[in-house]
Amino acid sequence: MQLELIGPHPFAKDEQGRQATRIGTLFPEHKVLWTQQPGVHALQRLGFIERLNVERTGKGLPPMSTEEEEKLCGNSLDLIFEADHILIRPNKERMEVTFAGDELLQSLVSKRQIGFLSVLDPRVQEAVKLRGECWRLSAIPKSREAKERMVFSSKVGIRGLPIYYYNRLTGTRWLTFQEFENLGKLDDASLARHLQEIATHANLKNRAGRPEVDFFGIDLRQFGGREFAGEAYEQLPPEQLRQRFGELREHFRTAVHESFRKDDSHNKAWCERILSTLFLEGNETQTEQLMSGLSPEFFLQVDWVPGGRFEEGEFQFDTIFDEAASHPEDEDLQRLCDARIKGIIFNIIREYGDLDYVNIGCLPESLSLGRPHRSSRRGVYIAEFRSRSEGEVIKRFIRLQKWGVWEHLDEGKDLLQSINESEDYTDYWLDRRLGCRQLGMNLTRRVVMRRLSETYGGKNERRRGEVIRTTYFEREYLEGIATDKLPSEKYAKAGYAVKLATLLGRAAVSNIIAGRAFAMGTRPVFDDGDEVVYEGEDGLPAEIRVGDHSGAFAEYKLPLEAAAAHYARPINTRDKMLPEPREFAEAYLAAFREQLLHIQGDYRKRRRAFDTLFKHCKYDVRGSFAYRWECVLRRLNQTNAETLAEAIRKHVWVLNLGKPQPERGEQLTTEPGTKRT
Repeated sequence: MQLELIGPHPFAKDEQGRQATRIGTLFPEHKVLWTQQPGVHALQRLGFIERLNVERTGKGLPPMSTEEEEKLCGNSLDLIFEADHILIRPNKERMEVTFAGDELLQSLVSKRQIGFLSVLDPRVQEAVKLRGECWRLSAIPKSREAKERMVFSSKVGIRGLPIYYYNRLTGTRWLTFQEFENLGKLDDASLARHLQEIATHANLKNRAGRPEVDFFGIDLRQFGGREFAGEAYEQLPPEQLRQRFGELREHFRTAVHESFRKDDSHNKAWCERILSTLFLEGNETQTEQLMSGLSPEFFLQVDWVPGGRFEEGEFQFDTIFDEAASHPEDEDLQRLCDARIKGIIFNIIREYGDLDYVNIGCLPESLSLGRPHRSSRRGVYIAEFRSRSEGEVIKRFIRLQKWGVWEHLDEGKDLLQSINESEDYTDYWLDRRLGCRQLGMNLTRRVVMRRLSETYGGKNERRRGEVIRTTYFEREYLEGIATDKLPSEKYAKAGYAVKLATLLGRAAVSNIIAGRAFAMGTRPVFDDGDEVVYEGEDGLPAEIRVGDHSGAFAEYKLPLEAAAAHYARPINTRDKMLPEPREFAEAYLAAFREQLLHIQGDYRKRRRAFDTLFKHCKYDVRGSFAYRWECVLRRLNQTNAETLAEAIRKHVWVLNLGKPQPERGEQLTTEPGTKRT
């Protein structure tokens, strides 16, 4: 399909290096993209209609009827141009028109440079999901700096200067007081033109029913487009023009809170309000959370990646993979087209067989601020798909094995040794999970170990280009909220804090027994993202489930009292949010002591079930899992529950007011490890 472009290219720059145009209108039936100014979609549609009528007149045909014009406009698509992206405002009633326009645009720019807006609309959600293209849904950047850049890069003009902040979803151009006040620096003719432009467009609605121009941060009862109406500004004498501008400026100023009178990226109030006005009310910012019903900690953290879609039951990969194959030198494109996604999708199709769609998102390895960030290949993904026979949306959490064939090849080992050590680590991972469950850790009910094929391209030059097997683990997605990311208002609800404290205290016991830590001798891992709270029908915490047992059995030598300071942190980090911090602390400690005595009782009652669980496994005092298990059980049996609970109590700030406090962030005594964890 060949697309006719009337006007500048969407990414073209003017002589000053600015984008030549920020909006366009696409007419899929005519295969035409209209980008000529002025920068209002309604006027672009009128411009194209005039062009068609001129052509019809030349052919001896009558002008288009009103019905034909309405049909043409109804089937057109509004586009917004970023520096290197085209954003489509979908035709929600006819998504097939949206996708037809999308395919036309792909003849002009790369598919990865085209995205969709309006993702909160259920019709858009469903249509995009069915195509396996969540990766093309527009979202705001994740960092504050990037958000600020996006705000200031959103400025557009209509016929004059770029004085408006543009909401790319609704089409409204927002005028701030500072930008309006700055118009006073223009010459009389330019000032008159801009006032007339504001007067005209502030009193017009676009086809979404939103004003073409609106005023930022105002009280609508005090100021609006009506203040500009009824005046022919370009016909006013200079003195009268300046007087009228002064009146409007003062009226605008008094209607705006003083926090919003200056466009200041360092003013938190202004930044939050402009972000809300331009993006949060634009809906597209909540893509990740709302498309998949993800928990709040995943908000704006998921990078959806290309996969593919089903057509009449047959699966075909996204055409962006063909583009990547044709441009191996394009590193950004290669990163976008993650080859491992194909293997993950194949495994899902093999298991379910009758899918409507599948979408895969990539996550940072850890959403916990306190965890060390390693430069590794350890990928973490979320898969969302729907089975026709089951009729429900299914979500799976996927994590690549930390030490696989690739990693061992990178160490210079031969292929057979790398395969064997990878298999050993898989067993070690699964044994640790079983050990955690035996010690009462409330882990996810089911984990499946799977493999995919990929071409090795690591440090080992002798093995580059070989196809290797990569292991990953797939589990159910936990729908609750991570304990360390509960919103502060939760704690104010009657009974919430005490129930949470009790559940946390119980969960802490299995965690401390299993010695979850980043490495031997380093601080324990607890209450920092893996523990997920489920609430009952009464809205109170009912259960804590652990999503991942990473770090388990890393610390198996030091006495449990050595970790006491860290297990006081769940209380200390919440003391400012709690209505009754002492009550929270006492409930936590009581539950901790009770659960520790319970697990010790289980062990002493059924000692053989624990002691022989891993007797069949390799035993090596240098750090095999069977040896670690033996050490952990011995430590459990020797621990005095009262002494350990009291050791934790001594580090709880609210229970030791007026007493010398330990250093925050206190570390365990470092002892060298013997094996990777």
